Amino acid sequence: MRYIIIGAGAIGATIGGRLAESGSEVVLVARGPHAEALRADGLRLTTADGERVHRLPVVTGPAELGELRPGDVLLLTVKTQDALAALDAWADAEVAGGGTAAQRLPVLCAQNGVESERLALRRFARVYGVCVWLPATFLEPGAVSALCAPLTGILHLGKAAGGADGPVRRIAADLEKAGFGAPVVEDVMRWKYAKLLGNLGNAIQATTGPEPEPAKAALLLRAVREAKAAFGAAGVDWASDAEQSAARDGKVEAPAGVVRGGSSWQSLARGTGSVEADYLNGEVVLLGRLHGVATPVNDTLRHAANIFAREGLPPGAMSVEDLTALADEAAARS
Repeated sequence: MRYIIIGAGAIGATIGGRLAESGSEVVLVARGPHAEALRADGLRLTTADGERVHRLPVVTGPAELGELRPGDVLLLTVKTQDALAALDAWADAEVAGGGTAAQRLPVLCAQNGVESERLALRRFARVYGVCVWLPATFLEPGAVSALCAPLTGILHLGKAAGGADGPVRRIAADLEKAGFGAPVVEDVMRWKYAKLLGNLGNAIQATTGPEPEPAKAALLLRAVREAKAAFGAAGVDWASDAEQSAARDGKVEAPAGVVRGGSSWQSLARGTGSVEADYLNGEVVLLGRLHGVATPVNDTLRHAANIFAREGLPPGAMSVEDLTALADEAAARS
């Protein structure tokens, strides 16, 4: 199998680099200065094992790659706000022997949130969800670090519509060979909804900084409580804390003393102009509006993170006290 990594950022480049190290054929899809750096100097990937440079094929889209192969695997790792454009770009790519990527090739949605699978299922016949537990950092073109050990990350996989099959088990075997835990599960979206609860804090990190503080933990707890109420009203199930601990504890450990900004913090630090908040906190807001559950904290976090991205504000420029006050005001109005 050849893995086409659509979005070679923190997650995509780490998975792609590790797959290449273990003998899989990999193509990286990137754009702008990052694509230029990858082409000129290779992918500089730092893991717990040290730094390596991988010189892999790099393209900006399907036209540069040419006709796809029947055994190709599309791994979608762009942020959710960029997923629709990426899916549309690759769906009509022709596959050798006839048909298109959307008709013949598997696409794996490896993003935070739960929206990409829905977007992909409208276009692709073979869609798989990936619950990503992979702390990684991407702040400069061409360089990515993922320092956890003994596994680089854990990637739960399964069919987006439920169930599992032979192809996803073969992909999981390649990922395990590359240094990841890759459990194949019948209910991958349960795991993604559970991961979403933790990702509700991304907006807090982005706007107030990644350093842990009791006030930040308290605000996140309020956001999680709203989310669980919305999930319950919508009939959404999620993996329990005990299940998650059993899957991850002692397997993906960060170096002591390392404080890492999450994906939204990194997006602001790179000045991308967008964050995932509409598909993290915004997912909770959507479910709340559909099912009559008030979600003022999540709406405040969504709104604040989007302002930071849109106006180019530096990550961490707001105090947690000011952010909490805004959430309090929203809660009082709800």
